[in-house]
Amino acid sequence: MGNKKVSMAVIRRLPKYYRYLTELLDNDIKRISSQELSKLTDFTASQIRQDLNNFGGFGQQGYGYNVRDLQKELGKILGLDRIYKAILVGAGNLGQAISNYRGFNDAGFKIMAIFDKNPKMFGIKLMDVMIQDVDNMDDFIRDNDIEIGIICTSKEGSQEIAERMAKSGITGIWNFAPADLKLDDNVTVENVHLNESLFTLSYLLKENND
Repeated sequence: MGNKKVSMAVIRRLPKYYRYLTELLDNDIKRISSQELSKLTDFTASQIRQDLNNFGGFGQQGYGYNVRDLQKELGKILGLDRIYKAILVGAGNLGQAISNYRGFNDAGFKIMAIFDKNPKMFGIKLMDVMIQDVDNMDDFIRDNDIEIGIICTSKEGSQEIAERMAKSGITGIWNFAPADLKLDDNVTVENVHLNESLFTLSYLLKENND
């Protein structure tokens, strides 16, 4: 990729390509054209070719794309060819649902520990990972070289948790708390605001019904 700056819009389309290519592999489909991939993804064939050309192209004229090779290369681009060690903070309903998602391990994301402030939760296991006192979080991050922090707390306290994570060495945060975290640029934050997505759906339903 060199020094070429790839737009965030392109980056956000890559996981969708990867997901569909994985489904094609599961169905034993060995090659696909950009036109066929366009029908699956709802992106134009031209858009797909432009997106992939940011990283080298991968296709052959008259043949299309080798599904296995393209899926493997996109996995490397997305950083899925390695293991990431993560922790999760907030063992409420949302935290439990996320920790029970089996797709994490399949994608190379391993939740090493779960933390909460409620003493009644301490010692309970979720997917064989024991819930611990959040007071132990900082030492655990440093001792285990944790890279990713998943925040499933309420808005209150989420900024403090994020700052502790960053100070202890975490460089990537997946934030489900309804707050916009403010951290130094050396920490990458991906905010998942469920209400905002729901409100967008509400707007679209209203528009369609008007």
